[in-house]
Amino acid sequence: MTSSRQLPTRTLARPAPGSAFLFVLSTVACIAGLVATYWFFVQTATGQFIDESALVEAVDIHGPAGKAATQFLDWLPTISLVMAAVVVLFVTVIRRHWAEAGIAVAACIAANVATQVLKDLLPPRPDKGVLTLELNSLPSGHTTLAASAAAAVFLMASPRWRPMAGFVGGTFAIASGASTLINQWHRPADVVAAFLLVGAFMIPAGWLILRRGSWNEWDGFGQHLGSARIWLALPVLIGLASAGVAVYSLIRIAPSPWQETSTTNYFWAGISLIVIAGYLATVATTSLFAFAARRRDAPRL
Repeated sequence: MTSSRQLPTRTLARPAPGSAFLFVLSTVACIAGLVATYWFFVQTATGQFIDESALVEAVDIHGPAGKAATQFLDWLPTISLVMAAVVVLFVTVIRRHWAEAGIAVAACIAANVATQVLKDLLPPRPDKGVLTLELNSLPSGHTTLAASAAAAVFLMASPRWRPMAGFVGGTFAIASGASTLINQWHRPADVVAAFLLVGAFMIPAGWLILRRGSWNEWDGFGQHLGSARIWLALPVLIGLASAGVAVYSLIRIAPSPWQETSTTNYFWAGISLIVIAGYLATVATTSLFAFAARRRDAPRL
């Protein structure tokens, strides 16, 4: 008498209908945003002035904050690589998601290579009458490294952990970008461009991972610590507060009878731009992947 043993098979939970269009639209939006960021902040006098003023005014902030930022940036490559490696290896080995890990790592590497290629290919900053270094610094390599590592962790997390992973990873990437401005390594636009570049690579990679459908299902928001709605509410609130800081900083130096001479206004506006862009990307990406993930009680394709 012989007995047969059936091998376990993966349960497929394909992305929600209509999500493919949203992923394509999001990728196109990232590319368009990257082009628009470069055009406004590099090719126009107004953009150059705002960007350069934020960089110059960072001198007044540099001190204890600068020392802390320097130490953080020195450790950033190690932190990013260890963070991504631990999570990706854990998910790969424990859950045997070898192909998914390969996709996430490949997209991460591609985003960082593309950053260096863009830096070399983009021409020097044109002379628009603004006193600035001509050397192109867009996008920020440190920010790309941090954001792509955080994105790799996000992609490899299960749907119920992605909202929390998105907030923590987004905060890490924002802190990295803000530190480059405090240290006068990069302008705000360089950081925003890095966010958009990472999105252009990691969103399509996420779609490929979701298409494999091996663990793309959850119970929805609020059913687990990692999927609590607070992880969406926090970046929205922080982003709104940052928008308020930006408006207040710029109003004080806008032409009016009460106009002030800027000392750190452009700097705080630049920091706010980084925070707003980072958390907007966090909320949009988390919402996109939440929509694409199948509910456990939904019919499977």
